[in-house]
This record gives sequence, C-alpha cells and structure tokens, in this order.
Amino acid sequence: MGRHKGQISYRKEFFDREYTAKEAYGRLWTYARRYRARLIFGVICGILTAGTLVSFFSVIQPALEHVEKPVEVAREVERDVKSEELRVVSDGAEEAAPTTGHQQPTANHQPPTTKSDKKAKGLIKDYGKVRKWAQKLGVDLQGEDEELGLPLLLLILVVVPIVALVRCGLLFLNHYCLAWAAMHTIRDIRVDVLKSVQAQSMQFHGRIDVGQLMSRCTNDPNQLKLVLQHVVQELAQAPFEIAVSVGFIIWTAVKNDMLPTLGVLVVGFPLFMLPVVFLSKRIRKWSKKALQRFSVVGSRIHEVLTCIKVVKAYDTEAFENRKFESANDQTLKATLRSVRWGLLVGPAVETVGILLICGFVVWCYFTQVKLSTIVPMLAPLLIIYRPLKQLSKIQMQIEQGRAALTRLWSVLDVDMRLPEDRSPVAKTSFDDRIVFEDVSFRYDTADRDAVHGASFEIPRGSVVAVVGGTGSGKSTMSALLARFFDPSSGRITMDGVDLRRLRIADLRRLVGSVQQETLLFNDTVEANIRYGSPDATREQVVAAAKMANAHDFIVSQPGGYERLVGEKGFALSGGERQRIAIARAILRNPPILILDEATSALDTVTERLVQDAINNLMKDRTTFAIAHRLSTIRNADLILVMQSGEIVERGTHDSLYAANGVYRRLCDMQHQT
Repeated sequence: MGRHKGQISYRKEFFDREYTAKEAYGRLWTYARRYRARLIFGVICGILTAGTLVSFFSVIQPALEHVEKPVEVAREVERDVKSEELRVVSDGAEEAAPTTGHQQPTANHQPPTTKSDKKAKGLIKDYGKVRKWAQKLGVDLQGEDEELGLPLLLLILVVVPIVALVRCGLLFLNHYCLAWAAMHTIRDIRVDVLKSVQAQSMQFHGRIDVGQLMSRCTNDPNQLKLVLQHVVQELAQAPFEIAVSVGFIIWTAVKNDMLPTLGVLVVGFPLFMLPVVFLSKRIRKWSKKALQRFSVVGSRIHEVLTCIKVVKAYDTEAFENRKFESANDQTLKATLRSVRWGLLVGPAVETVGILLICGFVVWCYFTQVKLSTIVPMLAPLLIIYRPLKQLSKIQMQIEQGRAALTRLWSVLDVDMRLPEDRSPVAKTSFDDRIVFEDVSFRYDTADRDAVHGASFEIPRGSVVAVVGGTGSGKSTMSALLARFFDPSSGRITMDGVDLRRLRIADLRRLVGSVQQETLLFNDTVEANIRYGSPDATREQVVAAAKMANAHDFIVSQPGGYERLVGEKGFALSGGERQRIAIARAILRNPPILILDEATSALDTVTERLVQDAINNLMKDRTTFAIAHRLSTIRNADLILVMQSGEIVERGTHDSLYAANGVYRRLCDMQHQT
C-alpha cells in the first residue's frame, strides 16, 4: 500500500484468483441447497404469482370483443331482417318479371363466406346463447343502451380484488422464503470464511493485510446478501412473468391467425437484452474494483486504530486523515463508475423496448390488424417491460455478486494450513523430552533460513533459554516448538514422536505460552483469564489470579473480575496485562511452557511482581524461555546463543560466561547499560 496521497491502491493478495460465473455461482449453490425446501417453495410461489397474470390477460380480448359485439349483433340482426325482406320481394319480382341474361344474385347465390365471416357469426351465435342463459339467471349482460352492466361490476369488485389478494400473498411468501434461504446461506459462508482463516498457518497470517481480510469477511458477505435477496426473488418471478406473457402472445397470435406478426415479435424480442450484454462486462469490472478499494478503506481504518498510540505520539492525525481521504476518494470513484454503468442498463432497456413496441404498432397498422387482436398482444408486451427491466438490474447485481464471490472463494481456497497426519497420534501427557534434530526453517518471503541446523534436547522439568540479537531466530525457534510452523528440514520430536504426527489439539493442550506482547480480548477480566479453559470455576480463576499476583489489583478496581479490559487490554497497565496473561496460562496448566520474557519493558517494582508470577508458573513445568534480560536466566539448565539463525554457543550461564564468547559480550553490554 502506498504511503503518500495519490499512491494508495489495492494490493492484490497472493492467494487471489479468478472464477468464472459458473464456478462462482455453482459453488454458491452447494451452500444454498441446504435450504432447498424453502427455495423451491419460494420459487413455486413466484411461478404462481406470474400465473395470476393469465386471469388478467384472458379477459382483455373477450372484453374488447364484447364491446364491439353489441353493435355487430344489432347490425347483423338488421341485415338479416333486410335480407329476408329483400328475399321475399325478390322472389315475387322473379315470378312477375321476364328472365334476362343478367340474373341478379339471390339468397341462393350469396358471395362466398370467408373464414373471418364464419368466425364472426360463430361469436355472434355464442354471444346470443350466453346472453340467453344469463337472462334466465336474472342477469342481463347488457343494459337498454347496449352498455356492459353487472358482469363488469362483478369483475371489478370481486374477481380483480381476489386475484390481487392472492398475488399479494404469493409475493410475500416468495420474498420471505427466498430471503430466509439467502440469509442462512450467507451466514454459512461467513462462518466458513472465518474457520478457513483461523485454520491457516502463521505463514499465511504473516503475509496478509488484516484490514483487507476483514473487509472480505464482513463487507463482501453483506454485499452478497443484498445480491441474493434481490436476485433470487426476481429470478423466481420475472422469468415466469415473461414466459406467461410470451406464451399468451403466442397463443393469441395463433388464435387470431397472426403468425407473421408473431414472427416479427420473435425476431425483435431478443433485442431487449442487447444493452445487458453490452454493459455487463463493464459492470463486473468496476464492481470488483469498488470492492477492492473499499477493502483499502477498511485496511486504513484498522491500521490507524491499531497504531493509534503511534499516531497520537507523532501528531500525525492530519497526515493519516489525508491518506484516508485519498483512499476514500478512490473508492468513491470506482463505486460511482460501477453505479453509472449499472444505471445505464435500465434506461437502455426501456428505450429499446419503446422503440420495439412502436415498431410493432407500425407493423400492425400496415397489416390492418384489428384493435381487439392487437391490444391483447400489446398488454403482455407492456407487462413484460417490468420483469425485463428487473432482469437488467439483476445482471448488474449478478456481476457484483460474482466479484464478491471471487474474493470469498479465494480466501476459502487458499490452503496454508498445517497438515494433520491421517492417523494422528493421541497424546495427553509429556513424559520424557523434546528433541530438535537438525531443524531448519525458512519463511516463504525470505531468501535465507530463519533457523538453520538446530539440534538440542529439552528434558522434562528442565529450563532451556534462548538468547541472541534481533533477527537471530529466537522467536522462530519457539514458534517451531509450538508447531505454528513446520520445519523445512529436520524434525522435532516429543517423547520420540514427530510433532507432525501428533494431533494438533493435543499438542496445543500440552504447550502453553506467555508472550512479551500480551494480547487480551475486549471482555471482562474473568473471561480473559478463563480463555482456553471454559469449564474452570470462579474459585479456580481466583486461585490462578492469586498465583499470578493479579488478584489484589483486580479486586481493587471497580467491577473487579467483571471489569472490561478494553481493546487489547488498553484499560490495564502493561504489568497488569502481563499478570492476566500469566493467570490465564496457570489456569490452562500446560506441562510445557514457552516464555517470551514479559519483564523487559517494566519498572522495577512491577517487574518483581511479574517475575514472581512467572516463577510460580514455571514450577513443575518444562520451560522454553526467550530471554531478553539475561539476568533472568542465570539458573537455566541450558542456554542457547543464536546468531543469524544458527546456534553458535550452548551451555550454562557460568560455562558460557567463562568461555568469553558471544554470550559474555551480551552480558557485559547489558551490565554496562
């Protein structure tokens, strides 16, 4: 990450990779299918919601035809009466008049009847039958002025409200069931992401940006939750509304002999999706950049809050504000670019849709299609507009979701976990000794070994100390003993068993540690002491605190053991934090103890209290100590002196001091200071 304004940018993590839409969403289904019962029910409700449109579509053409038919009925009756009168007159005239060569058409010589004429007469006949049956039931389909009467009123006051209520209920069930499944799916993904991150080795945690990783674990699942709630809901409804509308258009076209017009619709309909296809890649590109840059913002916030003491001490609030503003501005630009491309989709689809409908109307005009046949086809086209517009938005959300899924799957797919043996050895006690056999280790990002060729033994009940300058490999040696890392070569055994063959959970119970940098959780004092020993009683917690010389200062403060210690224990002093950590280790009661000496930065009085607590902790335990103050390890059974990752001297304090080598120079330097 850049350190100056204008240079802050997203740092691609070493484990990032790309996923196709099929990979990203196919894997999402492996999570969602756990809740497939709700999903299927929600989809069915969406389908039924689309089905309610049929009831609306089906009344359009009959209603229009019935509006036209009263007039047609009257005209037909009038024509029949006149035809009958003319036939009678004609028959009389034929009997009286002489026959000529140009005989006029009679009732027996009518012009050929067309298909449309037959259809019209059939409709008239059917209409008359329906009207007669309605009159027998006391319902007149038409008033004296030939207007539609009670049936239309019943349609408006009964049928339409019932259909609307059913549609409302189906929509609610559709949205709720799919939202429920989506939120449960996101919960499972978030849990698995945290599990995966925690399972990684310290090699992984030493290379990542914590702030950006936090963004992946929190912001990206939230983004995905919003996407799923809308996408799944619309996909369960919009396509079926389109299918119902298109199906009704096809049925109407076939029924009214409008196959050429249907062909025009088939050719023109796919043009609706041109804007979606054209803009989708740009939406995905800038959605991914927006997520990446948002993670930079999260990283900046985390870094500033973590290092707030340094920021305050160096009066760099304004400098940090400028850097944060720069990161925020870049995030805003990427987000707005993504929004701009996304907002173009709806208007573009709308414009294309209007042009296509206008073209369709023009086609119908020139082909002389009747109003009663064109309107039933236009109504579904207008209904299609909403789901098509929603699908265009869905495309944008799908691309945003794919960007979030790519970042989440990258975290889940990275595998830097310490491997556990297929048939691990269970071990509940430490009985004899720990042996380092020609152990070497190199960090992934380093060009030389942090530890090279280390060989020594730690007998049960002994104290082995490691000393050396900064970067000599002391902390790496303790991390190898705790199996935070595995050796690059050589091996470490406990009672003759390679640590790599032990169950990791058993090893963690056998090895405890107290670090120089004490880390506490933002919880109560008691919760921090009990951490790792959840079944401990209050009496055991108090006993451990007394052994760690922590009980007196705990009960002297308001709240006592229920007092909150603050973020990383900032509400406590350094010595108080260290004694809480020692109490935690005493309560855990591991047979092997790793000490990264916790007294190097304390005043004399506090150091004595902490050292006494450490001495209580070390009783009857095997101890591996990283020594900063050499005076604290004078009585160690074995002292290892390290330089550049190698053990250059070993022995007791007296023998090493007498050897007049590196160890003596370190002792003399501390004595002089």
